[in-house]
Amino acid sequence: MAFSRKHVASTGSILGVSALLLSACGAAPEESSASSSENSDYLGCIVSDFGGFNDKSFNQNSYKGLKDAVAEYGIEYKEAQSASDTDYGPNVNQMVQSGCNLTITVGFNLAKTTQEVATQNPDTHFTIVDDNSIELDNVRPIVFDTAQAAFQAGYLAAAQTKTGKVATYGGAEYPTVTIFMDGFAQGVAYYNEQKGANVEVLGWNTESQSGTFTGDFEDASKGKVNTQNFLDQGADIILPVAGPVGSGTLEAVKEYNATNPENPASVVWVDADGVETNPDYADIILTSILKKMDTAVTETIKADLDGNFTSDAYIGTLENDGVGLAPFHSFESAVSDEAKAELDKIKEDIISGAIKVETAGTPTA
Repeated sequence: MAFSRKHVASTGSILGVSALLLSACGAAPEESSASSSENSDYLGCIVSDFGGFNDKSFNQNSYKGLKDAVAEYGIEYKEAQSASDTDYGPNVNQMVQSGCNLTITVGFNLAKTTQEVATQNPDTHFTIVDDNSIELDNVRPIVFDTAQAAFQAGYLAAAQTKTGKVATYGGAEYPTVTIFMDGFAQGVAYYNEQKGANVEVLGWNTESQSGTFTGDFEDASKGKVNTQNFLDQGADIILPVAGPVGSGTLEAVKEYNATNPENPASVVWVDADGVETNPDYADIILTSILKKMDTAVTETIKADLDGNFTSDAYIGTLENDGVGLAPFHSFESAVSDEAKAELDKIKEDIISGAIKVETAGTPTA
């Protein structure tokens, strides 16, 4: 069974944009306090986009990958948070001037700067998260086929809905946003085909490639309004693909459930495990579509540390565990054994190619 859309290279992600803008623009990178070790002469560095490292999503997950490498391998590190796009150049250049062995830039917004600085410094290694537009020997792209895991999430949502309606919306219309929405809708369509059901997806149309967007990744009130509209239309499972804007969805669903305890709604989170990043909302998060940026960053640092740096793109998939579904946590008993087995079979079929999940954001090597 094939669910296919236009197959083009992913252009990056803006999911890490946050409403919290940092007060210090282009501040000098912070020194680490890692203890000395056999790898203490290795310096790993990271530059955020203007979401910052506490966005509970994209930047934070990438930053965790660096900190995991610090803890596991004893390397030193520097970090620089960008408050606006004018900070990108100064921050990345500062990393080079500081002698960083590997500089991690987070998000496609930094692609132009990364390419310029990497071109000027061919002996320095870089890796950029969620962009594969740069073709240089000293830059490794890290990208993710999140449609595969989103397909599973869509199937799960269709299996769990009590109203026959689920919904999704994005922050802005970028391929790394719509890849989640498209995969989710395709998973619902697959469930309908397999079960003879008619679950409806609000907020995204796979045929017209159009849907609902807030227009930014900062205003959580827009996410709340969108979610309230979906709930009013009968949707009981919502997938926000909007970074911090998704907090508005959590608030709306929490409030809805307080007045509708007999027919509660739930949320599918993205990037990180929402139960871990939003513990106050653990009881309404069905699952999360994981984009394991932390693991990819850590592995890239380890390869560079071992002298095995490559410019070949890392593409996270179900097969290499770069993407996946988070545990069901408080919903564990609510998801039937039958549904769990079907999700496992879907994963096998996507890996084998029996089910093809392709979207406008599907990355290519």
